[in-house]
Amino acid sequence: MSHGPVMLDLAGFGVTDEERHMLRHPAAGGVILFSRNYQSSEQLRTLTEEIHSLRTPSLLIAVDQEGGRVQRFRDGFTRLPPAAWYGRRFDRHPEQGRAAAHTLGWLMAAELRACGVDFSFAPVLDLANPISNVIGDRGFHVRPDVVTDLVRHWMAGAREGGMASVGKHFPGHGSVAADSHLELPVDNRRFEDLLMEDLIPFERLIGQGLEAVMPAHVIYEKIDPLPAGFSTFWLQKVLRQRFDFQGVIFSDDLSMSAAAFAGGYPERARAALNAGCDMVLVCNNQEAARQVLVELRDYQNPAAQSRLVRMHGRKSLIAQKLHLDPRWRKATMLAAEFEMENATLALDL
Repeated sequence: MSHGPVMLDLAGFGVTDEERHMLRHPAAGGVILFSRNYQSSEQLRTLTEEIHSLRTPSLLIAVDQEGGRVQRFRDGFTRLPPAAWYGRRFDRHPEQGRAAAHTLGWLMAAELRACGVDFSFAPVLDLANPISNVIGDRGFHVRPDVVTDLVRHWMAGAREGGMASVGKHFPGHGSVAADSHLELPVDNRRFEDLLMEDLIPFERLIGQGLEAVMPAHVIYEKIDPLPAGFSTFWLQKVLRQRFDFQGVIFSDDLSMSAAAFAGGYPERARAALNAGCDMVLVCNNQEAARQVLVELRDYQNPAAQSRLVRMHGRKSLIAQKLHLDPRWRKATMLAAEFEMENATLALDL
């Protein structure tokens, strides 16, 4: 059995009989975990072991563990800083910013791999433009060259931890105010403007081996009438052909309001796959996930399946021995610096 094109979610700390049945469906290919699926490191390891045992090749297991306000697993994990913290550090001392990105990229990956998670939907490559609240401090910097520099080091650290990276949200979500979770944002810039700004980190990091990309649920109205995640222009002509991207394309969540323009859930899934996505995410709606599985039961894309295999996590440390790794102390001390800075700001000192 190969990887199917659908990534699903779970309701709780374990796998129910109904969920087990869905995950064994031919169209299932992965599981995305949320805070509701996490109780402790031990529980998480038990959960990931069960998910991985359900089929061969094993299902991919992912999570959003960016750091800052988007970190699904907290108790028992190191609290990671938001991406903007690396950017501020870079502005004060570039080498310290790069080193912090590398070290904490490794820590993020190492802690997740020790619990059986294959990869995180990170890092955010969107420019940290003040206009976008939904991106905000999730972005490393407003300058594309600095984003590229910091993410290159973050990716290297994640690879050392055994994890591939997913750059999001192609071709750039940072310059629109609307939140695609709630509505369909529209960006009215020209393609030439995007090439000189938002697209720079994607193009350069693809050249440095970025393993996967997640497109934005955003319409760039002067370029194409469809949101990027449903657009052959963005996914085929720009990403695959112009940038020669050979990695995985994950859709953003098809349950988001911005995806509703494509119709019902089966139609959304077909549209995203036809545009060029390798795997589609259906979250927080089990009935919708069930409909998509039925729709895609006979779906086959050998090229996509060969790409998805590369997203499996690689080497991992034993969780109980992670603190013995010399990199762990350095990483946790850096994270503690962020905590102290954050506490000082909260006290207005």
